[in-house]
Amino acid sequence: MATSAQYAATPKVGSALLTTADTSLTAPTTVGTVFTAGSSGSRIDYIDIQGVATTTACLVNLFIFDGTNYFLWQQVPVIAVTSSTTAPAFTAQLSSNGNANIMPLTIPTGYSLRATVSVTQTGVRVIAYGGDF
Repeated sequence: MATSAQYAATPKVGSALLTTADTSLTAPTTVGTVFTAGSSGSRIDYIDIQGVATTTACLVNLFIFDGTNYFLWQQVPVIAVTSSTTAPAFTAQLSSNGNANIMPLTIPTGYSLRATVSVTQTGVRVIAYGGDF
């Protein structure tokens, strides 16, 4: 345990594009790696979930992966949106401003944030913003 405050020293962004459905909440196989912890661990401050085209109602499942096991962390509902030049695509955010009970997320070395989508989509991108300690 550190005796003084630890701050993320190196900014980091990670993302995954989700297109193929995977409904498992315990052992997904079609999974995107969003963010991998650095050699001293990492902190994720903000997660953006963005439809890249028309979306179908589904769930984005966010997992903490320890290198062997998947642990369901959060489920984010995606609503059906027909995007166009005048209608924006689906978007959702997880941040310490709106989700103080779950964010920021600190993950140790060897762990990663992974994501699945419960219904096949044209594309849903999950982007995580944070830093390595």
